[in-house]
Amino acid sequence: MKNGKVYLVGAGPGDPKLITVRGLECIKTSDVIIYDRLANPSLLDYANVSAEFIYCGKLPKQHTLKQEQINELLVTKAKEGKVVTRLKGGDPCVFGRVGEEAEVLASHKIPYEIVPGVSSGIAAPAYAGIPVTHRDYGSSFAMVTGHLQNEENNEVKWSALANGIDTIAFYMGVKNLPLICNQLILHGKKSSTAVAIIEWGTTEKQRVVVGTLETIEQKAREASISHPAIILVGEIVTLRGKIKWYKEDALGVS
Repeated sequence: MKNGKVYLVGAGPGDPKLITVRGLECIKTSDVIIYDRLANPSLLDYANVSAEFIYCGKLPKQHTLKQEQINELLVTKAKEGKVVTRLKGGDPCVFGRVGEEAEVLASHKIPYEIVPGVSSGIAAPAYAGIPVTHRDYGSSFAMVTGHLQNEENNEVKWSALANGIDTIAFYMGVKNLPLICNQLILHGKKSSTAVAIIEWGTTEKQRVVVGTLETIEQKAREASISHPAIILVGEIVTLRGKIKWYKEDALGVS
């Protein structure tokens, strides 16, 4: 049997209207859709009525399917001759493990295509009224995983982030917020540096808490901020007061 094809698709940051045209085409033409927790489920409404849906969402320490099982599933379905969309939140190349999945598909000689998506590290700040670059506030921008347990003592990385980057977006970092703030201050970032945490960015549940490296932990705790959320560090956050445009959840904190 001739192999099918796998589309590794970025679903965008949450608002279903932010998926790309190409991403939507892949959903509409697939026999199987393997989707993550952060891919808006309303996107499945565009699928063929006969399409098979397989959920493989992940919460911290709670994985519906392990990554190795997902890899195997992609191979199995494609070898059955099916067209498969692997639907991931945000952009599949930004902490989306697309490289691992593409490697496995390539090793099995299964055709695949990577379809970029709008990353939450850029889109969530935009919906919070914060551009990630601005000629008066920041000419450099970094995307950093918030899973930093193994990086706690990496002096080189923390020093580079604290001193060499104007604006930093930490993904999946709410649990490690104290570590992030402490390490940035310890390595030279001013404690007064502005910080925003954007929960469920670009969706109707979006909430934003703004503070500083010194105050944001307490403010986030008081607002009961949880994942998924983007932590944005940098003076560019102060622009929110001038250009905030998106109507947020009534519980949001400005």
